Amino acid sequence: MTEPVLAFVHTIDSNIAAFDAMIGELAPGTPVRHALRDDLLKEALDAGELTGDIRARTAEAVVAEAEKGAALLLCTCSTIGPGADDAAQRTATPVLRIARPMAEEAVSRGTRIGVAATLATTLGPTMDLLSEAAEKAGREVALTPAVYGEARDKLMAGDMEGYVRIIADGLRETAKACDVIVLAQASMAPALDLCSDITVPILTSPRSGLAAAVESYRKIRAAG
Repeated sequence: MTEPVLAFVHTIDSNIAAFDAMIGELAPGTPVRHALRDDLLKEALDAGELTGDIRARTAEAVVAEAEKGAALLLCTCSTIGPGADDAAQRTATPVLRIARPMAEEAVSRGTRIGVAATLATTLGPTMDLLSEAAEKAGREVALTPAVYGEARDKLMAGDMEGYVRIIADGLRETAKACDVIVLAQASMAPALDLCSDITVPILTSPRSGLAAAVESYRKIRAAG
């Protein structure tokens, strides 16, 4: 019998190699399967938001992947995350969002939370997760969104150095009014190499989200 896999739905191709590398560190030997749906993110960016239609098609895509022999599925894109939540209500396979553990940690570490992004479409879903986490924890938080749009232009032009520099500069400004900052996109994490002078905690989603998924996957396999 084929062993059930830990499945992923990505919207950025480079995330496949990045998560394979992290799996190699956190859970070597774990069978994984990746699905790339960059079309969903592109459409959301073109529309300027996660429309009802894109959200519905995201849910359909996630359910389809989850039911192809997956023990658990992890959605690694914040923009389409609400569609993954919808999918979780329609399949017996557990569906997780990459940013949820980060949101829970942020709420536990401060009440003034900066939400940094280079894509405006990721702000709403990430802020909603933070609000949910705060309500669950019984805490009141103030969310401060910050979009570094110029960084996205650098990334699209292939200027990674410029991309991370603009993010790092933006984080320094955001940190002045916050107890903790969350990065709404996994692709922003390399900028942290330039942020050693920032004393405010800056949280990223990939490793914490994957660690939570691996823990859940192991529990499911042990029980089954």
